[in-house]
Amino acid sequence: MIAAPAPTFIPMRIISFNANGIRAAARKGFFDWLAGQDADVVAIQELKAQEHQLAPDPVFWPEGYHCAYHEATARKGYSGVALYARREPDEVIRGMGEPEFDGEGRYIEARFGDLAVASLYAPSGSSGDHRQASKERWLEYFPGFLQRRRDANGELIVCGDWNIAHTEKDIRNWKSNQKNSGFLPHERAWLDRLFGEQGFVDGFRVVDDRPDRYTWWSNRGQAWAKNVGWRIDYQVITPGLVERVKGADIFQAERLSDHAPLIMDYDWPF
Repeated sequence: MIAAPAPTFIPMRIISFNANGIRAAARKGFFDWLAGQDADVVAIQELKAQEHQLAPDPVFWPEGYHCAYHEATARKGYSGVALYARREPDEVIRGMGEPEFDGEGRYIEARFGDLAVASLYAPSGSSGDHRQASKERWLEYFPGFLQRRRDANGELIVCGDWNIAHTEKDIRNWKSNQKNSGFLPHERAWLDRLFGEQGFVDGFRVVDDRPDRYTWWSNRGQAWAKNVGWRIDYQVITPGLVERVKGADIFQAERLSDHAPLIMDYDWPF
């Protein structure tokens, strides 16, 4: 009996980036930087723009990429997510099937055979009680939705700004932030369940377990200069991808946004 040939693997680079306004990020050099990254998939969050506003400018449709946007419709100039992919997706899914969150443009997913990659912008509760209440509803809704997406795909990578720092080593001033949205005990316990009972994996931590590796810094004070940050941007992966993670980095040489791009390298059967 002749054994089936072993699969070969190709490198796959995925970048997640909260742009804090895609037009502002463009002015700060994001697309110039991206051109040198050789990324296969780019997940962008917080567009703060409508697709028709971006359509006339080719910078927002990078050469060599299939670009898909999911804008906020309930509030203009707010939220929104996008995916750029070298390979044309087999399917693109916009939204989560819940009007409260879909009107804010918080989720887009592209499927490539047995792999799906999503861009997620989770709600933040930092601007007031009404936003924290929306975040609480999202925390209740999203695990079930995520499980359905996992069941529908072979493997899944959810890139984005999850607006929760998981552990004490994911935030500089953890003691003083325990009563603040994004580091509340029940929010951290929610991530415990995501990475525990639900079986998802924090892809970055597969290859980098160091503290002080942050992805967001306040624009106030000297937070960036002093590295007083939070790690709230993740690539959350299904367990079958753990052995496929080959490297991870957070780009900090330039400040392209108040968030830094999260770059992860995988290998994938081809």
